[in-house]
Amino acid sequence: MPLRTVFWRDMLGIGTAINLLATLFALMAASQGASSWIAAAIHFAPLPYNFFLVAAVGRARPASLSAKLFAMVWLVAMTVV
Repeated sequence: MPLRTVFWRDMLGIGTAINLLATLFALMAASQGASSWIAAAIHFAPLPYNFFLVAAVGRARPASLSAKLFAMVWLVAMTVV
């Protein structure tokens, strides 16, 4: 896949949407009285997909150091969000 597609569509578009939805569902579960480990499990459920997206950006052609660095920053931000 071209870097442009993996970076913009897959990582920033779809990946960010999935992470925001998981965080929303985790907050909803916590507000409804679910235990904290269930809310944390919901929140961290997209983490394997996030690692996959960062690896896909790293392997995409043409290689770009700035895209790889931004992908790592995105991974940290999505883990916190």
